[in-house]
Amino acid sequence: MTINRVHRQLPAQASITVDYLFQFLRDQNPQVRHIALSNLVGQTAEESPYRHIFLQGIQRSGLKKPQEPDVIRDLKLLCRDQLATAHDAFRALVNLSDSTVLAPFLVEQSFLTYLVSYILNPDAILADLASMLLSNLTASTSACSALLTLNVPLVAITPSASFQVSYYTPHSRSGTCPAPVPYPSGQQHEILALPLLIDAFVQGASLDQSGDKSRRARKGDLHFLSSVFANISTSPAGRLFFATPRPTNPMKPGSALEYPLAKILPFTEHQDTIRRGGVASTLKNCAFHAPAHKAMLSPETDLAPVPPSTVAAPGIDALPYILLPLAGPEELDLEDQEKLPPALQFLPPTKKREPDPVLRLTHVETLLLLCTTRWGREYMRTRGVYEIVRGAHLEEAVDKVSEHMERLVQLIKGEEDPVTADDDVVATMSAERAVASDEEDYRIEEV
Repeated sequence: MTINRVHRQLPAQASITVDYLFQFLRDQNPQVRHIALSNLVGQTAEESPYRHIFLQGIQRSGLKKPQEPDVIRDLKLLCRDQLATAHDAFRALVNLSDSTVLAPFLVEQSFLTYLVSYILNPDAILADLASMLLSNLTASTSACSALLTLNVPLVAITPSASFQVSYYTPHSRSGTCPAPVPYPSGQQHEILALPLLIDAFVQGASLDQSGDKSRRARKGDLHFLSSVFANISTSPAGRLFFATPRPTNPMKPGSALEYPLAKILPFTEHQDTIRRGGVASTLKNCAFHAPAHKAMLSPETDLAPVPPSTVAAPGIDALPYILLPLAGPEELDLEDQEKLPPALQFLPPTKKREPDPVLRLTHVETLLLLCTTRWGREYMRTRGVYEIVRGAHLEEAVDKVSEHMERLVQLIKGEEDPVTADDDVVATMSAERAVASDEEDYRIEEV
């Protein structure tokens, strides 16, 4: 996913050098720390002439173990400081997190545990900046691997009006995220972080019945967590996580099973482009895992496993969430309406399609990937996919999106070859070309 940066101009400092300010990041006076950092954060941007100073001291070759620059260690500690200082510390790390040489220091166990614990705390004021940083870090495979296995310490608590989750993460304690009062006295447990992050992501978009943002469960929107999920799902292990049934409530191992992917699907039409884009990319990346296609398309009323596992959970029912962004206000005849999933029947005249052509293309590519199994093609033929894509194609102004739609229609409307193997794994030559064409413009890649 795209690297996120925060820019800020540094006033001319003719008489002092940038690295002279580093020593004040450890000053006992909080105002001194803040002033020093506020003058440094602008120099962390990629185009800054002083940016290299933050990377000095890192061994790039030889047998010596790379050493973490003192300023990076200071910035990580300052993320725990008071609001203004922590805000600039997070911003600086967001800007610097595109450097591959810094990746080992930003994904080391203690800081990654703090970062995730902070995002999970509903009272974290800077959770959105922390999510942005985590999004940038997971652009590296090492960070994705670390996050897939990361367990965070937490204490089970009783939710209240002021703290609306059933756990407290002790490692989140900082100047911008104080501990609850009274402090939880329960036993500390370690829980896998990713299922908790998914629940936090869902809660970040939730409002109370009045729609008042100030009364929602979390202080952060956490939109950038969708980019984290998209980055993780580019790997086979990440796709397997989203396609493995897990307890609906991570705090209750005995709760009903659910696919993690099913929890984030409703946001394919969210008003925030980052959120719906990350979810669309996660969905597309998971569609590269052909054994999961049946579970992805099956309705919630059907229990479906993902082979070779025999553990079944309610179907993910992804098709309505893929088609809704492609659907417009066209009136269909009754026969065509009956083919559609209930969520797409009789859409209002105000219905608008996804405005971003990149996301429209992502959804069409997801449908192409789901066409690589015969079962998937036959399922989509009877669910109105052609009718929705036909209407979208008539209004599509971007050639690349139109061309992919035409390839999709060829697969759905084309004649099937005789079945010679298990329907769930058979793919025709035309579908294979749709997924991996020799032409660069048609190749579908993980995002």
